[in-house]
Amino acid sequence: MTEIIHQPCPHPQCSSSDAFYYNTDKKVGFCPSCNNPYPAKGVRYSNETLSKFPLKSSEKDSELSFVPKDIKEHSYSGFVAMRGITSQTMEHYGVKTYSDRDGPIKQEYPYPGGGKKIRYFPKAFSAEGLRQDELFGMNLWSMNNAKSVTVTEGELDAMSAYQMLKGSYITPVVSFPTATPSKGLWEKCKDWLDSYERIVLSVDNDEPGNALAAKMANLFPNKVYRVNHGTFKDANEFLVAGQMQAYKNAWYGAKKFIPENILNTPDQFLSLYRDTPEHEYVPTGIQALDDKIMGLMQGHFTVIKAQTGIGKTEVMRFLEYNLLQKGVPFATWHLEETKLRSLLGLVTYHTGVNYTRRDLIDEEEVGPEIERAIVDLTKDENFYQFYLPDGQGTDELIDQIRFFREACGCQFVFFEPIQDVVAGLTEEGKEQILADLSVRLSKLSAELNVGIVTIAHTNENGDPKYCKMIGQRASVIIDLSRDKEAEDYDERNTTYLTVQKNRPCSEEGRAGRLRFDPSTFILQEIL
Repeated sequence: MTEIIHQPCPHPQCSSSDAFYYNTDKKVGFCPSCNNPYPAKGVRYSNETLSKFPLKSSEKDSELSFVPKDIKEHSYSGFVAMRGITSQTMEHYGVKTYSDRDGPIKQEYPYPGGGKKIRYFPKAFSAEGLRQDELFGMNLWSMNNAKSVTVTEGELDAMSAYQMLKGSYITPVVSFPTATPSKGLWEKCKDWLDSYERIVLSVDNDEPGNALAAKMANLFPNKVYRVNHGTFKDANEFLVAGQMQAYKNAWYGAKKFIPENILNTPDQFLSLYRDTPEHEYVPTGIQALDDKIMGLMQGHFTVIKAQTGIGKTEVMRFLEYNLLQKGVPFATWHLEETKLRSLLGLVTYHTGVNYTRRDLIDEEEVGPEIERAIVDLTKDENFYQFYLPDGQGTDELIDQIRFFREACGCQFVFFEPIQDVVAGLTEEGKEQILADLSVRLSKLSAELNVGIVTIAHTNENGDPKYCKMIGQRASVIIDLSRDKEAEDYDERNTTYLTVQKNRPCSEEGRAGRLRFDPSTFILQEIL
């Protein structure tokens, strides 16, 4: 088997110069840039392409790929009106039509460099000498000959927009040769496009159209305006429907295009002010802590950190039970516990009795009471317990959080400890992945307006183990400390809370105490 790689893509709509590869034995190929196989159904390939990448004889005349009839079999019909476009507009752009006795066979769209894109009716394309670094119609207008230039995604749309705008406004109208323009096109056409004060985009409202608009906005900041097509797909649909005035109105009403990740216009800033929710938070049930941070914040990444054995998991469980009591939907995953132990920890808070183990439940013969408590805790279906199977990691965790927020309406997602999400790596490898995860979590919490709460083990310096970035990306850091060696019984079981970082509210410092009762396995605030 022999493969020829890094070849120009033979598909007319693709601008890749080196993504295509071709198997000389099977006489098939594939382009990962446009995601099209070769041969592709409905595509007519030029003789030049077929000579370079031969097909099996059984495919040459099949519906998968067919060579256009020899040009001598057709007659030149001139500049033919079609799809609402007049013969005068066709002549202006030099678009020729060829027909046989059954009607139009093909149209040729000439480009500035002499190459042609050829459309075989109804909708198959090939090219002859076509370069991918030019705009259709660009040769018809000199630089800076008008205030605005209009750019479309296709040749028919360019001619349609030109025709509809011609009576009231003189504007050059050009189109891209493909929905995914090449790097060479941007390099060659940048100065020409940049010579106009306004670049008006009349492109489809789909993923390729949005990508084109974003690319243009980056290349020509504050110059790009986008036509809202409304219910119409493109400019030609306006023309065919006889909605010329509607297109003019849409063109004159074109709004400056700003990528979604940038705010620039008064409307965008007003929307930010009017539509952004207030700080949404739920009090933690720890008064001294709430005095500092108001409560657990949605839209923020909160880290509870401490050394091993301080009681971080119990503090998180205290916060979870508080949300259950308030009817706040949340999801949780305790990596160092079984799913049953996590559930029984909440049952313990609900009953006020230590039922964290099966033997304690069996000893007191309270199985039915435990089942009633479980139903009472979960009857509103606000509590989601989850885990990730072995082999899944940070990507799956991000997807899971997004699911809980968007599909389940969870306001908070707990998981702990963050370091255990990454397993089986060296410390250096863990640091890199944990840093990336921390950045993604902080962005995700803000994007989805979900509170993400995790626990981080600390090293001897008090920093999150393996990765300082965990703390750097957190909006709130709550540090826990406890003197496990204290002679006083109560002191040994008292956890001190300190807010070390508080981006939402600024207040930092000591934030209360929680005392653990070993007999009930419950934490309570010491007032």
